[in-house]
Amino acid sequence: MVLHARNAKRAEDTKAAAPSASGVVIGDVASIAETRSVAEQANRLGPFDAVIHNVGVGDRERRIETVDGLEHIFAINVVAPYLLTALMDPAKRLVYLSSGMHGYGDPGLGDLQWRKRRWNGTQAYSDSKLFDTVLAFAVARRWPSVLSNAVDPGWVKTRMGGRGAPDDLEEGSETQAWLAVGDGDAAKVSGAYWHHKRRRKPHEAAGDEEVQEGLLAECEKLTGTALPGKI
Repeated sequence: MVLHARNAKRAEDTKAAAPSASGVVIGDVASIAETRSVAEQANRLGPFDAVIHNVGVGDRERRIETVDGLEHIFAINVVAPYLLTALMDPAKRLVYLSSGMHGYGDPGLGDLQWRKRRWNGTQAYSDSKLFDTVLAFAVARRWPSVLSNAVDPGWVKTRMGGRGAPDDLEEGSETQAWLAVGDGDAAKVSGAYWHHKRRRKPHEAAGDEEVQEGLLAECEKLTGTALPGKI
């Protein structure tokens, strides 16, 4: 098991919390350059049976831009998993963290950086979680030999979710782990949206090939890196 930490201090904390991990890759995925470094580090430690794209930020922030001039939520929640997917040696299974709030997302691609619209953090977060689901489904379609799925972990008590979150923390992580290592046929599907080990109906835009290709094209434009073809 290889983990990810944003910086060296967090890497030390991570190693202490999970001493059985075989390694930690380090980098702030708000930066395209550091995300590339994370992918390079991972490739030196891989290949992997599964990759869980769990990194993300929530909706309680003002509009800020990253070092690359990208809106912060979109950069971390969408661009980072896209770029890691494109650069890392393909794993057998990929899991992307979505949210029930993805159902309120807007699939429009005209103002991904929120430069024209009045800022709305909740909407920006919902959009990003929809795009995570779109990305998972696009990868499932393009890479038929890879199992690619999206997961809603529920509203759990984390720093992002807050103390008032009603769902159980342990249950919130079970589905992505199950999809990553499960041996049963139920876990060996692709292009599905899951909540607590049950398939749920996603936003209809997630399965729209035009939306998928549009998002991939925008991410390629922003990063200068294309998602590889059929695997």
